[in-house]
Amino acid sequence: MLKLFDDGVFVLNLAIWLQATSQVSGQKTALYFGKDADQTYADLAGSVARLAAWFIQIGLKHGDRVAIFMKNRPEYLRLLFGIWHAGGVVVPVNEKLHPKEAAWIFRDAAVSFAFVETALEEALKAVIEKCTSLTLIPVSDMGFTPTLTGDVVLPAASRQPDDLAWLFYTSGTTGHPKGVLITHGMLSAMTLCYLIDVDDVFSQDVAIYAAPMSHGAGLYSLIHVLKGAGHVYPRSGGFDPLEIFDLAEYFGSAHMFAAPTMVKRLSTAAKLLSHTPTGLRTIVYGGGPMYVVDIIDAVEVFGDIFVQIYGQGECPMAISVLSRRDVSDRSHPLWRERLASVGRPQSFVEVQIGDKTANPLAISQIGEVQVRGQPVMSGYWNNPQANEKVFINGWLMTGDMGVMDESGYITLKDRSKDMIISGGSNIYPREVEEALLTHSDVAEVAVIGRAHPDWGEEVVAFVVAKAGYVLSDEILDGHCLDHLARFKRPKKYITLAELPKNNYGKVLKTELRKWLKSE
Repeated sequence: MLKLFDDGVFVLNLAIWLQATSQVSGQKTALYFGKDADQTYADLAGSVARLAAWFIQIGLKHGDRVAIFMKNRPEYLRLLFGIWHAGGVVVPVNEKLHPKEAAWIFRDAAVSFAFVETALEEALKAVIEKCTSLTLIPVSDMGFTPTLTGDVVLPAASRQPDDLAWLFYTSGTTGHPKGVLITHGMLSAMTLCYLIDVDDVFSQDVAIYAAPMSHGAGLYSLIHVLKGAGHVYPRSGGFDPLEIFDLAEYFGSAHMFAAPTMVKRLSTAAKLLSHTPTGLRTIVYGGGPMYVVDIIDAVEVFGDIFVQIYGQGECPMAISVLSRRDVSDRSHPLWRERLASVGRPQSFVEVQIGDKTANPLAISQIGEVQVRGQPVMSGYWNNPQANEKVFINGWLMTGDMGVMDESGYITLKDRSKDMIISGGSNIYPREVEEALLTHSDVAEVAVIGRAHPDWGEEVVAFVVAKAGYVLSDEILDGHCLDHLARFKRPKKYITLAELPKNNYGKVLKTELRKWLKSE
């Protein structure tokens, strides 16, 4: 898997893992669309190599960025490994984003090619006029087949561990997302952490991709390629509990990455069935807060199948892990406390609870969760100001407040940032506020999150209209849908005459939260 340059420098291209697996498991089915076999590992490896050759033919150079803006389907894995095979960088974009938001990412990343859903092509063309060097390539339900001049197959490009593999855009507190630099070496470390700390994967397993591949589910595809497991794409293209149960029962040994809200929906759906669903071997959950009552309920329904991970785009999937045993154990005197935690640090990182200058705090003292190690990013894409703020004395400042006990279990207490997590997706209030403020009749706005029984949190907007104007929920909602992804829009609008502020003119969101609680 590691290759050696003539000058003695070790290099690694993640695409080599697919080629290696195809050599020993070539006749095993790699991709499924629903229950239907799509490609064997030998066929997949061949498709990826030819796709990489096509990329080279049309001018892709090492380090060039290629965006994938589409729903989950077998083509996603082919494109992911084809881009890497050619030496390119994947820019995965959540297919739920508004075309304007996707276009901003394309521009910021200087994307050369973007594979997009055919249904989104026209909307994107209307907003990418500044992306003069960008080529849109539509992917329909029939898939995508490159046109090759000759049957050229090239070996995987040589990449060094510090070379960029995945440019991940995380929601930004300033209204624009930041591009996280994720390298081949980081993803290799993440993969090894998974196999050491999270779970094992066997060739008879399958991964069901019900969560977006632009996020954690896509990252975890690496482990399943490395171990020769199957990759199942639900025909719905998304998350449907009954479809998941049917696929898991059919394949018999299924893995899935899920947001906590997805776990709760699975539990709710299972209780309505006449039998307990079978075939789910492991569900790894993360991406948001999991309420203790919900995971207790899920274990009672499904049994010993759950593992929790804690990570960020800046340290993908690899900060800490709450093991299968910890999630299911009810005999330990501290089992409830541990179940409320995000577990212990993973093997390739150091984690501390520190102050603002990255000095470690005492056991059980609340501070900021700080991490360093091989899976941690080197920085943000073209954003030195953000890098200065997020790295202190070599530690990544996560922005999450927490506490660590004597056994190393980390419990998150609060977020120093105002991020809202709804249905496993990150939403920053400032981004929604800026979208609302572009409406000509809006004077001021403040956005906060409040607890929601199904989605974890929901977005609430407090709006002040300009003098003489009246704003309806319908007007505000329509405006948000024109500027934001649907899942980011507020679920409730509250019109005020003025926002509460301190003597310096800063909006007091603490007062707004109190107001909501007393409503």
